[in-house]
Amino acid sequence: MTATGSRVVLVTGASSGIGQAIAQRFARENWRVMLAGRDAERLRAIAAPLAASATLAGDLGDSAACAALVAETLARFGRLDALINCAGIIFRKTAPTTSDAEWRQTMATNLDAPFYLSRAAMPHLIASRGSIVNIASDWGLHGGPQAAAYCASKGALVMLSKSMALDHAADGVTINAICPGDVDTPMLEKEARQRGVAYAEAMAENHAAVPTGRITRPDEVAAYCYFLCADEARQITGSAMLIDGGANA
Repeated sequence: MTATGSRVVLVTGASSGIGQAIAQRFARENWRVMLAGRDAERLRAIAAPLAASATLAGDLGDSAACAALVAETLARFGRLDALINCAGIIFRKTAPTTSDAEWRQTMATNLDAPFYLSRAAMPHLIASRGSIVNIASDWGLHGGPQAAAYCASKGALVMLSKSMALDHAADGVTINAICPGDVDTPMLEKEARQRGVAYAEAMAENHAAVPTGRITRPDEVAAYCYFLCADEARQITGSAMLIDGGANA
């Protein structure tokens, strides 16, 4: 990989799971990292061992908060080279059982925040010829049971990624979506509780559904994400890339 000691990445959803692994991977590659999430205490704990990092927590479903986060990143580091939209939530419910509040919360976190952040970050990413990676889902490419709002939000995020990629290819900004299958994160435990299924039973089902025999680790998604922001991946834009152990093959 090309030396990246001066580059800056903003990672949302960095207080756990995939976002935490992404922040740690970029820090190991000597990027300066801005972590964002809802749990300020966890963010500080994660940031502490990472060189040249900072934290900020806020409601990313609010456009002003997203603009402020981008502005704070620029104020601290002076530039922005990559935006990783990783924050996400899921309610394991059908459309009739999804409340208005759950629908709005899902869209605010999974779709509005990436849009607002991308809009605020774009002038700076054009200046650096940078990258956006949106963490979507394989359920953004096909339907999934009891996840109406989640599937809708992730499908829209994939299309947002493709549209922005077309708009900004000539600007030198690469924009891609990563679409993982099940990933071993705390979200799976929350899903199991929502479904009323024992966590061990749910995990056994998840592993059994994958041809490689196991679900994906957060660090594997992080490695893919880092590659998409590297110079070697400049020709990859507008893609929705599966990481699923062959489950969708």
